[in-house]
Amino acid sequence: MIEFISPGPDSKDELIETLAEAEQRELIEPQSRAMLEGVLRMADLVAGDVMVAEPRMDMLDIESPYDEVLATVIDTGHSRFPVTEGGRANIIGILLAKDLLKLQRSPDLNLRTLLRPPVFVPESKGLNELLRDFRSNRNHLAIVIDEFGNTAGLITIEDVLEEIVGEIEDEFDDADAESGVYTLADGSYRVAGDAEIAEVNQTLAVQLPEEDFDTVGGLIAHEVGHVPRRGETVQSHGLEFSVMLARGGAVRWFKVRRLTPDEMVA
Repeated sequence: MIEFISPGPDSKDELIETLAEAEQRELIEPQSRAMLEGVLRMADLVAGDVMVAEPRMDMLDIESPYDEVLATVIDTGHSRFPVTEGGRANIIGILLAKDLLKLQRSPDLNLRTLLRPPVFVPESKGLNELLRDFRSNRNHLAIVIDEFGNTAGLITIEDVLEEIVGEIEDEFDDADAESGVYTLADGSYRVAGDAEIAEVNQTLAVQLPEEDFDTVGGLIAHEVGHVPRRGETVQSHGLEFSVMLARGGAVRWFKVRRLTPDEMVA
């Protein structure tokens, strides 16, 4: 009788509409509604939907010198890295950035001894199941493989959780920073996507157009016709913009370097 008088939702879409109505009636907070929707939608997602595709993966070569490994860790800002041997197709382990401190204290250690076993999951693995695995085995990164056993990408526990809670702030994020442009050790720059173009022009002594766009991210997205994803590289006005971090439909950080004359001609 209750169901006849006040029928409940019969599908996931109807349940989501019910949550929206509950928010409008101020029965739940907007943040709660968004999280509940995220949980519902995540049930339909698999690892292949959320992963960082293989061409955009930041990897370390086991044969690379320590200084080169350290520079990559600092420039990319990740906490975990797949480590390869003999090419990108052969992932032999996962390196935690914090474990590099052990090499500084004991230079006689071999980088190979610091590696942790890689975890491989198929593209079709559901995010719900993957999240349970992350929590139970305490691995926060998995390598995604396609149906032929080749590396398709990688996925982290943060990628999964962001489907529920939205963007998670990390070590790149600095809400109190006075500048959105930072000089890196190799002479390139780390530039925030929301950095004002005027600031970039002044710091890098360049002339990016300021008339139609306020931020670097807006300018680059307009020039390529879409919001670039992590690992994507764009050349503009004598500079190369490589996306270091992109979340929430926007670029958070670019790595920017000056192009040589030969590169600009190419």
